[in-house]
Amino acid sequence: MAFVIFLRPTLVPVFNGTTFLKNGERYDVRILRDTWGVPHVYGKTDADVAFGLAYAHAEDDFATIQQSLMTSRGRLALVDVQTPRFVNALTSAVGLGAWFDVAGADPAVTDYLVQLLKVRKRIDEGYEREISAATRAVLQAYADGLNLYAAEHPDQVVSGFTPVEGRDVAAGFVFFTPLFFGLERHIRDLFEPTRRYEVSMGESAGSNAMAVAPTRAADGVTRLLINSHQPYTGPLAWYETRLKSDEGWDMAGGVFPGSPFILHGFGPTLGWANTVNTPDLTDIYILTLNPDNPNQYKFDGAWRDFERGEAEVQLRLFGPIAIRVTRELLWSVHGPVLVRPHGTYAIRYATHDKINQVDEYFALNKARSWADFEAALGIQAIPSQNYTYADATGRVAYIYNAVFPRRDPAYDWQKYLPGDTSRTLWTSYLRFDATPKIVSPASGFVYNANNTPFAATAAAENLKAEDFSPTLGIETRETNRCLRLAEQLSADTSITREDFRTIKFDKIYSQRSMMAGVVKDLLAQDFRNDELMSKAQAVLRDYDMTTEAESRGAALAIMTALPAVVPVFEGKPRADPVPLLRKAAETLMTHFGRLDPTWGEVNRFRRGTIDEGVGGGPDTLRDIESGVEPGPDGKFEARKGDTLVYFVEWDAQGKVSAQSIHQFGSATLDVSSPHYADQATLYLREEMKPVWLEEADVRQHLERAYRPGR
Repeated sequence: MAFVIFLRPTLVPVFNGTTFLKNGERYDVRILRDTWGVPHVYGKTDADVAFGLAYAHAEDDFATIQQSLMTSRGRLALVDVQTPRFVNALTSAVGLGAWFDVAGADPAVTDYLVQLLKVRKRIDEGYEREISAATRAVLQAYADGLNLYAAEHPDQVVSGFTPVEGRDVAAGFVFFTPLFFGLERHIRDLFEPTRRYEVSMGESAGSNAMAVAPTRAADGVTRLLINSHQPYTGPLAWYETRLKSDEGWDMAGGVFPGSPFILHGFGPTLGWANTVNTPDLTDIYILTLNPDNPNQYKFDGAWRDFERGEAEVQLRLFGPIAIRVTRELLWSVHGPVLVRPHGTYAIRYATHDKINQVDEYFALNKARSWADFEAALGIQAIPSQNYTYADATGRVAYIYNAVFPRRDPAYDWQKYLPGDTSRTLWTSYLRFDATPKIVSPASGFVYNANNTPFAATAAAENLKAEDFSPTLGIETRETNRCLRLAEQLSADTSITREDFRTIKFDKIYSQRSMMAGVVKDLLAQDFRNDELMSKAQAVLRDYDMTTEAESRGAALAIMTALPAVVPVFEGKPRADPVPLLRKAAETLMTHFGRLDPTWGEVNRFRRGTIDEGVGGGPDTLRDIESGVEPGPDGKFEARKGDTLVYFVEWDAQGKVSAQSIHQFGSATLDVSSPHYADQATLYLREEMKPVWLEEADVRQHLERAYRPGR
């Protein structure tokens, strides 16, 4: 992506925090840190709680919060020094190639994308009109908490970050929520050298959720598993908190950096777990340009002018000094436009016209009944995500949440679309009633593990694909995790607490899984004339299909099958596993001197001074992931998967209790904190810690209590 470079240095304003040092006097909030460092935030009003949450989270991960909010502002390239990228752009432009080896995604591209999607423009135009006053008060209070922390710690503030406004927080939700259903990938596909796909494909994602009603439980208890799979660090890493106000906000759960709302968790009467779904919510249109005027495109038989604008990206060179670069922006009636060598494309996606995601999350946080919960989802601002629900009455439910565009069935919406007709330009959404859901099934259980909604409970009660229009683009894939959930939940008609936990920590690949299919295909090969491959085949023949740390064969199988099946989740054919088996065998021999080291020797968990082998693996219910390829030492280092896990229960009287575990601890980046890795040992042993919900219990396990800014 080329930018026009103007060699005009820009001085990024330096933050003066003096006026924000008294922010704490405006909010009546108490923060109680328990002995695990988890902040329990108590406030008189909801705004008080949001202020306290922001301050507490900033204490533990201010750098990532800044990264998140700078992203939604379109100013990510100011966070770190971009001099090497800037020099590379200059040298490449004059034919000298790149001089520096720069790792990671280019933040300038992200900043361009934020402006192409009009994130800030939409917020600025509709903030007071489209977002409720109550929600805006919470957003501004959260911003005030960040500003107080910044004023007290000016040495930690990124140039250009402050002061934070409630609008910045809302913008984060507008930008990030469409990324969960794959918007970024659709745009990325267009930057390939040629038009790669006739059909837009889905991609893989991971999370587990299940709920069991009293009728399926041995002890009459309602149970909910909250088990999202996220990166261990970064803008999408979980942070555990407990929030309670005198205005009825009463939840425990996880937030992302920059979020004032619990994104999934539970309260006294209900809870929910999210898993990523991938409905078809993005449409790519091929535009026909006017051969006599490239500034026009055809629509309904007439030529229309593009709406034009300019993206400004600021690249920080050193200190507060930045360089401005610009690129032209185009929009059609469909939405953002990208001009590529292989065509001119417009993009339209669900909720492109909505900025009130924050209203929906706030309503979910305040929900106290199934009716409240459905009403919150009925706002239809959160474009996707599965919801697995349970409550104190014993109700369990699965909702395939998606804001479906109302589309003309005459077109194949999985393909790129003609942009010259209004017949393909959808302008409204289906009602929430059209959302696939299963409520209180007779089986007494529901589940999801990023699989099709047509497998969510006992087989006889599952929804049927033929009952839903193909224009919705609902996925039909099954993951190993969903297969294992179905196999175990269906087989156990009297589920105990221990059964429930055993299911969650399951490390087996189903015989119906793609992993088993790869192994089966390799065992059918004739490798008699190849000594290395024959020995590798023998290891696979003895493989027990588990990811226990002691398993021999898991390393060879996973190193072979993972790169083979990943393309399937991207809509492509499975890769040939034979050369992948050879590569895996050679890697293991080089680094371990044998083809069957234990999985724990290869699969490592590292944090601080901890470097331990760990069981679990990709697409198992005990999800431990790194990447497709091992590191330079031939080992996998866990970087994502099981993160913040909750086991929630409502007893026969409707009283809630819970246990949780985080892969690290509450201090995400502070190596000197006792909470940098204090939960890691429990995490590795698959043990949980208590969640103290009552203030009296917190005070019995209190590390410190304080009022920010006082």
